[in-house]
Amino acid sequence: MSEDSLKVSVLASSSSGNVTYIETPEHHVLVDAGMSGKKIKESLESIGKDINTIDSLFVTHEHSDHIKGVGVLARRYNLNVYANEKTWDAMLPKIGKVPEDQINVFQHNKVMTLDDLDVESFAVSHDAADPQFYKFHHNGKDFVILTDTGYVSDRVEQTIKNADGYLFECNHDVEMLRNGFYTWPLKQRILSEKGHLSNDDGANALMSVLGNRTKQIYLGHLSPENNTKAVAHEAVEHIMEDHDFGVGSDFLIHDTDPKIADPLISL
Repeated sequence: MSEDSLKVSVLASSSSGNVTYIETPEHHVLVDAGMSGKKIKESLESIGKDINTIDSLFVTHEHSDHIKGVGVLARRYNLNVYANEKTWDAMLPKIGKVPEDQINVFQHNKVMTLDDLDVESFAVSHDAADPQFYKFHHNGKDFVILTDTGYVSDRVEQTIKNADGYLFECNHDVEMLRNGFYTWPLKQRILSEKGHLSNDDGANALMSVLGNRTKQIYLGHLSPENNTKAVAHEAVEHIMEDHDFGVGSDFLIHDTDPKIADPLISL
């Protein structure tokens, strides 16, 4: 594993909790903290990393599966926390006091440079105060996180095209959702333009952004009630093969897990 590479591990991804670890030589950061501080510490240890080395935390939006551990991690480990203004307003009542010098406002459609790491924020369509996701850039490599969106806009497509790696939403199988036990209003919310990408929608969006640099794709934010790893993987692989992408040769598809961290890889 190159010493000057952009390294990634999806520590957890599902409707029940989301945490991603990003590493450069100068920074160790988390994106979201949707599990307890104890579980995040254990997940980091499972990939050989010490939570005390984390310096920054980027928050996408205020839903509990993304912020459950934000407050305790910020206070206990003195992290710089980044989110946009409306997300801070919606999040602070849920996470407890965060020291003022650790509160950083990062609006969407901006680029922030932290020494050897560039972070670009972009707005998405989801039923939260002001949801945004991130593209991370280091040493010629890009990693994009995009979940919790009802659709992918042209602007987002242009922002995230031809990254080396993606964590991309495949939240539900439409038929499983329609035939499942959720209430009709909840089903409508998930299927709406402010809901979540289905397996097919996620795969089709990927078709619009994949490029010759793309080598790693993580299928994320799977619903435990309305999806399975096998169903999501098969749906995405089928659509990619229809577009003549060589799954397994051109790039690898990783199935993320709510409880088991993906191995740390170098992009």
